[in-house]
Amino acid sequence: MTGGAGFIGSHLVDRLLADGNEVVVLDDLSSGRAANLSPAARLVRGDVRDADLLDLLMAGTGCVFHLAARVSVQLCIGDWVAAHGVNLGGTIAVLQAAHRAGNIPVVHASSAAVYGNRSGAACREADLPLPISPYAADKLAGEHQARAMAEVHGLPSVGLRFFNVYGPRQDAASPYAGVISKFCANRRADRPHVIFGDGQQSRDFIYVGDVVEGLLRAGDLAGRQGGARIFNLCTGVETSLLELARAIDGLAGRGTSAARHEPARSGDIRASRGCPQAARQGLGFVAGTDIHAGLAALWEGSGQPVPGLQPPGGKGGAG
Repeated sequence: MTGGAGFIGSHLVDRLLADGNEVVVLDDLSSGRAANLSPAARLVRGDVRDADLLDLLMAGTGCVFHLAARVSVQLCIGDWVAAHGVNLGGTIAVLQAAHRAGNIPVVHASSAAVYGNRSGAACREADLPLPISPYAADKLAGEHQARAMAEVHGLPSVGLRFFNVYGPRQDAASPYAGVISKFCANRRADRPHVIFGDGQQSRDFIYVGDVVEGLLRAGDLAGRQGGARIFNLCTGVETSLLELARAIDGLAGRGTSAARHEPARSGDIRASRGCPQAARQGLGFVAGTDIHAGLAALWEGSGQPVPGLQPPGGKGGAG
């Protein structure tokens, strides 16, 4: 696995180990943390573009999960070429290494950012992508490279377009942090929220435990079917930043938090909501943790969604 010491990757490592798998993690620790990993996982510190290292680590591997990336849109804009080298160059390197190792199935992280601005419409996999940031452009190009690798070399892969993932281990102090971790940290410290724009921007927030379930199902599919498939990992429900702040205030029980509005940032999407239908049909995946259950788990520090706050019939990613 690449990027396994990061937020999402470390949760996937935990699940893979719990299921009895041996796990090797390649991570340069530029944003991930060794402390996130169980001692049962083997951590190799290195560059995802190192072809010789990739060849060494993939020997005998059953499936590759490629999560390594520079995910901050603003940092990608600030260092466009370097981010491109990691985000697209790293993906190509992993795909090529998987082919050299005998066409090992690859599950790679894409992003809802490939859709661009589609206010009011649920993003579907068949929609024309309209990326508005270098990060999104590279994620889309990675999907195309995976498809080309399937056509030329028969490499099986599944790309997952993550919507806004949140949960434990998301470092609020990191430039890669999501808005939920930042808002929770602000509320705990009674700091004002910084909101870029009017706060009506909306996102489809998905809990990290559900994302792990989707990754595992994608790994199973990639191992059984050829070609290059793409799926959204989303809930189909959008929440505005102002609604998010109010929900966190309710959990804190200390009144309304202050907010400081700054100008909207270039590259930021106004509204984002995914259509979960293809993942339901193709992966048997349904995100079972609603935003209130996920926020309660994160606020309480348990890491586990509160069952009483789940939507009726919700089952943590079961299809």
